[in-house]
Amino acid sequence: MNLDKFDLAILKALQDNARASLADIGQAVGLSATPCWNRIKRMENAGVIRGYTVDLDPAKLGFMDTVIVHVTLESHSEETLYEFGRALAEIPEVLEAFLVSGDYDYYIRIAVRDTRDYERLLRERLYRIPGIRHSKSGFVLRALKEARLPLRAPEPRD
Repeated sequence: MNLDKFDLAILKALQDNARASLADIGQAVGLSATPCWNRIKRMENAGVIRGYTVDLDPAKLGFMDTVIVHVTLESHSEETLYEFGRALAEIPEVLEAFLVSGDYDYYIRIAVRDTRDYERLLRERLYRIPGIRHSKSGFVLRALKEARLPLRAPEPRD
């Protein structure tokens, strides 16, 4: 989908405040409400906008720690990768999971209440997933950057 400067401006406005009114978005991007609505609907239908969400503070909800887990699997068959991904999807504390290249197969970001909660999660959930050969965990000490997707016009290609 080709996005023009108005589409990108609308996306930025929605990233800043997904609850903004169409009038506010239109004013911010220089369009009236109806063209904004049409563009938003077009981007939703194309899958550019996947949904709307609320940005929650994990600590205020009791999740004081974030853990990054690096996992290596015994096998790399399609079935093993599928089953591992399916199992991770069933664990609510798993916030993100990435199949990666390099020394490990997965990087997993997990929210936990404390170290005991993480130990419980390892014993009761993560280590019960078949096929894990090795894992390494690191607690996040401080988030240095948390950003939204950078929105800018695409650069011309040669």
